[in-house]
Amino acid sequence: MPRLLHTGQVIIDLAMSLDTLPASGGDALAHSASFHAGGGFNVMAAAQRNGLQSVYLGRHGQGQFGDMARQAMHAEGIHMTLPVDPHKDTGLCVALTEASAERTFISCIGAEGGLSAHDLAHVSVQPDDHLYVSGYSLLHVGKARPLLQWIQGLAQSVQVTFDPGPLLTDIDPQLLDALLPRLNLWTGNTAEALSFTHAPTLTDALPALSARLPTHCLAVVRDGPQGCWISDRHGQQHIAGFKVQCIDSNGAGDAHTGVLIAALAAGHPAPQAAQRANAAAAIAVTRRGPATAPGAGEIDRLLGENGFH
Repeated sequence: MPRLLHTGQVIIDLAMSLDTLPASGGDALAHSASFHAGGGFNVMAAAQRNGLQSVYLGRHGQGQFGDMARQAMHAEGIHMTLPVDPHKDTGLCVALTEASAERTFISCIGAEGGLSAHDLAHVSVQPDDHLYVSGYSLLHVGKARPLLQWIQGLAQSVQVTFDPGPLLTDIDPQLLDALLPRLNLWTGNTAEALSFTHAPTLTDALPALSARLPTHCLAVVRDGPQGCWISDRHGQQHIAGFKVQCIDSNGAGDAHTGVLIAALAAGHPAPQAAQRANAAAAIAVTRRGPATAPGAGEIDRLLGENGFH
């Protein structure tokens, strides 16, 4: 059975909702504040809830945040390959969601920012596994280089996904160039696609994105409420989104990615997998919090209500 092997970072989110961000030097009162496991946890939880066993290959720290991260992963049935890192706690992200549903992140990296060749040496990889690589992992040279060397030694049957993230422009271009030839799936939002291709519009970015990726690589670009675009050797296709009342966009992209990978691993063709991912993201934005991805049954119901079978 295929699994999702996640090489990114599980951190803790301090999620706060407020009307609008204050100006620099200002102050604002939040309507709510709560701690949640976040970061890479969101993608794994989404995949796990949709039938794809998830395995966390990253580090998790010694301390209150590490404890919260492990409790959340245990509750979802996510496996961990590494013991507790005794030298650091797990990192923290302050996630601020405004009344418009826009979110702003401020992160402090902890134990999850490191990963060594020794950490990866004993990971058992199966031929049908799906490997997830986050752009955040490529920001730390001490983690990026051993990770890339390990990936390049994997069997070609292992499907490699890259999610560039919002700090794409901070990644060393040489590290990106080393990873791109190995990709089977590139998934990001419109802003990330524009940044990755230096294109002025999404229409221009789609062919430019395909040109930068291997011919066998599927590219998926999330376009908010409009759904997403998929691009592969068969051309480009728009997959429509679902009309819902958005209250919190935090974690929607992660829900989309986790469900997309789970659907592809289950054998769904790319358009159907993207449709399921769109449904997952639509449900996720109607809920507050980062890890709000629905299970397969909820996705099936939304698809059925909209005439999809």
